[in-house]
Amino acid sequence: MRASTESDRDVESYVLSVVSIEDRDHEQAQGLLKKENAQSPSDARHVSISKWKWIRAVISTFILGCIIAPLLLFLLWKALDIRIWHDPISLQRSDDYILDPTWNFDAASTKRVFNWTISDEVANPDGVYRPMLLINKQFPGPLIEVNEGDTIVVNVHNKAKNATSIHWHGIFNKGSNWMDGTVGVTNCPIAPGSEFRYEFKVDGQAGTYWYHAHHGVQTSDGLLGPLIIHSKQEKSLQKIEYATDRVVMVQDYYHDLSDGLLLKYLEPDRENIEPVPDGALINGQNVRNCTSLPNRKCNAKNAALPIFNLEPDKNHRLRFINVGSFAQFQIQVDEHQFAITEVDGTDILPTYFHRLNINPAQRYSIVVNANNTDRDSYWIRARMVTHCFGEKNPELEPEVRAIINYQQPSTTSINSLPAPSQSTLPSSTDWPEVIELICLDLDTSSLKPVIPIAAPPKPDASFYIRTNFEIGAHRLSRGFFNTSSFQPQILYPTLHRLIDHLSPSSPSYNTTTITSLPTLNSPSLPNPQGPTTSIGINTIFTNSSTELFLQTPTISPASTIDLIFTNFDDGSHPLHLHGHKFFILGQGHAYPPPDILSPETVPHNPDVNSLLQNPLRRDTATIESYGWLHIRVILDNPGVWLLHCHISWHFEAGMGMVLGVGIEDIMRDIENADENKTHESSGWINMANNMKPMCTRKDADRGKRPDDSIWDDA
Repeated sequence: MRASTESDRDVESYVLSVVSIEDRDHEQAQGLLKKENAQSPSDARHVSISKWKWIRAVISTFILGCIIAPLLLFLLWKALDIRIWHDPISLQRSDDYILDPTWNFDAASTKRVFNWTISDEVANPDGVYRPMLLINKQFPGPLIEVNEGDTIVVNVHNKAKNATSIHWHGIFNKGSNWMDGTVGVTNCPIAPGSEFRYEFKVDGQAGTYWYHAHHGVQTSDGLLGPLIIHSKQEKSLQKIEYATDRVVMVQDYYHDLSDGLLLKYLEPDRENIEPVPDGALINGQNVRNCTSLPNRKCNAKNAALPIFNLEPDKNHRLRFINVGSFAQFQIQVDEHQFAITEVDGTDILPTYFHRLNINPAQRYSIVVNANNTDRDSYWIRARMVTHCFGEKNPELEPEVRAIINYQQPSTTSINSLPAPSQSTLPSSTDWPEVIELICLDLDTSSLKPVIPIAAPPKPDASFYIRTNFEIGAHRLSRGFFNTSSFQPQILYPTLHRLIDHLSPSSPSYNTTTITSLPTLNSPSLPNPQGPTTSIGINTIFTNSSTELFLQTPTISPASTIDLIFTNFDDGSHPLHLHGHKFFILGQGHAYPPPDILSPETVPHNPDVNSLLQNPLRRDTATIESYGWLHIRVILDNPGVWLLHCHISWHFEAGMGMVLGVGIEDIMRDIENADENKTHESSGWINMANNMKPMCTRKDADRGKRPDDSIWDDA
């Protein structure tokens, strides 16, 4: 059944109001009758005649009401139905994500301003109508295309019924931690009816990124889009010259609103049973067979498969982004190999594949040569790995396709092309291998960055983190990093509490407590009293059972840490670190090798030295089911940064923690501002003054994850 909308509830409210009015009229009629009887007229015949006239009037009114009321309700429903299902909105088409071929990579740095209105809409991207949360009534959201060194300004006006927030996935936000858009960590939500201005400079990075909601699971409701940063050296960093450049977003797709799906997922007795998608989209497009979905409001007349027109015998860059909430995709171009040339914003030496594994939030650029002229058109296939789903969905269509047309350049817009008929669909051949049975990353050991950067030979500290789900009170299944299940304070984010705690006026000032986390290279971290001097867990203003907070003292020099994840769960977890890229030092099945777990006692593995010379750098890596992941990260970006599973359902169930970077540096900045009796020198103080009013606005937490206490009586 389709999700309930505000308009559905309007209809229900109307019916209930009609019933209540009829009941009230009946009660009032009874009262009038009693009043008349109380007068006791002397003429009994007059009373009898009046009584029968009144009864006949009531019966006539009742009969007419039985005839007219349903008709009125039917007409009202049709009127509402038209309003619900046929509001005009702009669905993006594939050519909206072709990057500007005349783009000036050498343009002087500038400020690029975007004005967005977020609103509740209804759309049918694949034919099935559903409520959505959209930017400027567009799905997917508008393309942001900038140069490295530019300043991005996004003015957001939230006209939706729920609060919201935008996160800039993979963006460092150096010097502007408070623009990360992470609800409960760096920001409070943008309340309904209010506005917020995001402003940040993109420095020290280029490549393929994206933006999405970071409040609840609103990304799956449509709040997402691509963000492309061009480097002045882009043409030289990409080792294969290409004629066209475009974004290709793949996503799992649900026909119901995320809040209802999330509530069901979090309820008791739902261990490892994530909501299973109904289908998938490429650049917001697909075509469903409405006759196979009798319980859905569906009209696929204007739905279409995405079409990519590629000039023959030319190279073409396709920037794939998995913008979904749950599913891993395997992507292929029939009868074509392709070169992977970028991973999560890191340019790599061309490496050839014919199938691409891509997990939620990951990005891969591929370059495909349109040189197979045996046919005029080919399928791009994007298949979800359904073996990773915990239950069946009878409406699931696991594969979505796009069409590659070999076509000479023309001025004809793709939007003006007729929808392909069955006779014009590609007849290209699928690659023969069987689809994966487990969800895991592409083997990245062969992917080498174009700009070589060696990983530090040793970390300052190594931390072991166990990822798993556990059944707790009320039979609730929750995600854990070690013994912590993340539940951020929506209206008092971690960053705000940190600033308040580090202020000289705070009672806890200069008594920051560090406690130990299970470590490998540093088995006994000190517990200093006074300013932070070590790497460890802060417990003075966070509760580690619901907000694990790992902090480092300074960025001069920056701390290097190893994180070794071991997954005791039968599902995979694409892990994303905000504000940083990390080095991939190893991934695998079962338990981490002994030389990782006990580097001081196990003979040195000579292969490690070779790996450290130029490992892949990225911001999202997957730990497979019952597997392990080893990353090394230089924490050189001061602020508080979320580390979490990017399967939206898992994060909402608790799979997250916070890294506090350069805490001494932040404290020193605040101290200097206090001594100078001015806040001008402290961006952190300015942030606190400017951002905190957001947290007190009406309905600022509307749409948040339900609290576990609602199941106290379960």
